Amino acid sequence: MNELVQRLSSGEHPVEASLRPEKTAIALKESIDRGYVHIKFTNTSGGTDLGVRLDPEASNLQEADFEHQTGRVHLVGNLTLNYVKVRCIADIELASLEGNGHLEPVES
Repeated sequence: MNELVQRLSSGEHPVEASLRPEKTAIALKESIDRGYVHIKFTNTSGGTDLGVRLDPEASNLQEADFEHQTGRVHLVGNLTLNYVKVRCIADIELASLEGNGHLEPVES
């Protein structure tokens, strides 16, 4: 398995919602509504920014209050990183747009 995928698959890692042009809870909500978010693993060399196609069934937005930027979101989605199919799982606090996450290799 690829070294980066292996590293991000073991344990929890610091992540942040990678948003442009503004880093706000509302911008995150708009990305979630489109079904595609960018999650950045910040503890890799230079950071690893991943585009994640969300799985609405596995993700959970019940604890989120986007308007007041409180609560958290549980985001789950699939992508391919360095030719390895993975599932990205991230819990992000809306107040800071930071949290923890990890990858899980997906069997083809």
